[in-house]
Amino acid sequence: MRIAIVAESFLPLMNGVTHSILRVLEHLQERGDEVLVIAPSTQDTDIPDEVHGAHVLRLPSVPLAGYANLRVAMGGVYRVKRILADYAPDVVHLASPFVLGWRAAQAAHQLGIPTVAIYQTEVPGYAGRYGVPFLENWAWNRVDQIHLLASRTLVPSTFALNQLRGRGIPRVDMWRRGVDTQRFTPAKRDAGWRAAVAPGGERLIGYVGRLAAEKQVEDLAVLADVAGTRLVIVGDGPQRAALEAALPQAVFTGFLGGDHLARAVASFDLFVHPGEFETFCQTIQEAMASGVPVVATGRGGPLDLVENSRTGWLYEPGDLAGFRARVMDLMGDDAKRRAFAAAAHASVQGRTWPVLGAELVGHYQAVIGESRVGHSPRLALSLRAAKPGFQAP
Repeated sequence: MRIAIVAESFLPLMNGVTHSILRVLEHLQERGDEVLVIAPSTQDTDIPDEVHGAHVLRLPSVPLAGYANLRVAMGGVYRVKRILADYAPDVVHLASPFVLGWRAAQAAHQLGIPTVAIYQTEVPGYAGRYGVPFLENWAWNRVDQIHLLASRTLVPSTFALNQLRGRGIPRVDMWRRGVDTQRFTPAKRDAGWRAAVAPGGERLIGYVGRLAAEKQVEDLAVLADVAGTRLVIVGDGPQRAALEAALPQAVFTGFLGGDHLARAVASFDLFVHPGEFETFCQTIQEAMASGVPVVATGRGGPLDLVENSRTGWLYEPGDLAGFRARVMDLMGDDAKRRAFAAAAHASVQGRTWPVLGAELVGHYQAVIGESRVGHSPRLALSLRAAKPGFQAP
């Protein structure tokens, strides 16, 4: 197939959206598909223009206020439409669409190219966390517009499925996320790393994720004085300095990737995630694959991932006393924690990226087939016949 992936964010920024795109690109490269990634520009001059066999076309962008690493693509629908018309893909993959993805959804619709939209970020929910609650309705209207245009919307959790269906969005299906069970494994647990971050032999309570307002990392303060434990926070972001001041006893490792991340996660005794706006939460799945039980807020993606009293605990959003109680329950009972850890590890086996990649390709094929059967010949196909070679505008 010939696929255009429109990425709201991409390398060098590493987040859940980028991570998923990279795994998808690996799968498509193995299949021999031709892929174009359309993404915001970056100031990093070392980023290649080809990733896993896909050409990356950068559009001019500006940094998001208060979050310099996150860039927003500039321009209008016409520019994206011209790129898609020249490339003439069989399908357009909209990765967590909101700004650039909104333009791409309109452009693809005008060209008659089928689209698969990946709902991965609950952007409207961020409005209150960033002090602009009056923008929430506007943001939901934008989300509605995008997914009403999409040929198919894929969501990562039951919560997200019900959320969009409740808003009247049609053609919504489930597509979860894979986990690399070769990289994230209990075998990566490292006694030396544990001793370095907790020289007193404390048990480790770990968090992995962006240090940004929507993650609610400040809620971890209720765990700061749990006896015999050390809080370890892996990640970076605009709130890091404030969080280091608020949590002086915690260990902040900064961003970790690859085997360094896998070693850290496997070395935790318990994984915690307080964020209430996770449509999935990949880091929870990686912790479970590493044989680490989880305590997370009972909203969004964690509802599907964490089974109460078996693989971890869920607590009511906002109930920080309940959060602390669930953590103390597991940190105070080694046998229970080991049993939860074993169940957590077993629960994610088989959720590999190759399996999820094949599912995604099936969705691509379905919308392409529906487009060919149910609509007039696409402009893109006629353009491809006239333009056998793609040239970036």
